[in-house]
Amino acid sequence: MRGRIEAVSISETKGVRKTPMPKVELVPGHGIQGDAHAGPWHRQVSLLAAESIEKMQELGLKVFPGAFAENITTRNLLLPALPLGTRLTIGDAVVSVTQIGKVCHTRCAIYHQAGDCVMPREGIFVEVLRGGVIAPGDGVVVWPRFRALVITLSDRCSRGETADESGPALLGELSLLGAEVTHCLLPDDSTLLAQTLIQSSDNNTVDLIVTTGGTGLSPRDITPETTLRCIEREVPGIAEEMRRLSLMKTPHAMLSRAVAGIRGQTLIVNLPGSKKGARECFDVFRGALPHALEVLTGNTLDCGR
Repeated sequence: MRGRIEAVSISETKGVRKTPMPKVELVPGHGIQGDAHAGPWHRQVSLLAAESIEKMQELGLKVFPGAFAENITTRNLLLPALPLGTRLTIGDAVVSVTQIGKVCHTRCAIYHQAGDCVMPREGIFVEVLRGGVIAPGDGVVVWPRFRALVITLSDRCSRGETADESGPALLGELSLLGAEVTHCLLPDDSTLLAQTLIQSSDNNTVDLIVTTGGTGLSPRDITPETTLRCIEREVPGIAEEMRRLSLMKTPHAMLSRAVAGIRGQTLIVNLPGSKKGARECFDVFRGALPHALEVLTGNTLDCGR
């Protein structure tokens, strides 16, 4: 589920070993800036596990990260076990697995030395969906497949008086992570919200519900109270950390009454009603979300140690 980067490497030409770098930049729809294999195709970035390289070292070969022309060398991830389409986050960057292994049409020098080469069998390729600068030591998170529901709570949006911005923003964030996402818009009505939370959880139609709006001090802000009535167990750390980190940006964060909890196998989290606040608070618990979903749903990839 979670690993780390051992090395990042690039080369200016194809067909040669890559050189380890202190850091590289992932560019959406392109690959690694300055790398010969980058471009608008499905094999933008290559990954190989350090454990695979160590197999070759045990055969007596003096090989190192980049020697197999891989861009990213990882640790503690069973890369070939990842299904196509799996999303990985590396820092702020997001990539999607597009190919497992490759056909080796010509035997490389490593194959002739050892009678084997791990890259065609154990390397994987990804395309970059969201860019960012990555470096050795950065964590790599593998996302399980999951289903999510985004609920916008707003009287004005439900009447068509103003546009809903936070709901579509969260929809985009979750879709980027590979989730199957649906979205509904409700007025600030406790009965309607409770029905939606209970039915979605009890029917096992979603693994995650995020609400946006209704967490403040207005008499119509009923989201936290309704959520508390619906959940079976609280997960207080999520709301506490959202408030703690949000307080570093605005003192108004202490007025948020957002809660988080579990009903059945569904995680429910309240987020602020603003687009900016909803995105920032989602980022707070995004790193813990894959493990939470894995534990709740039992949807393990068995690819991390």
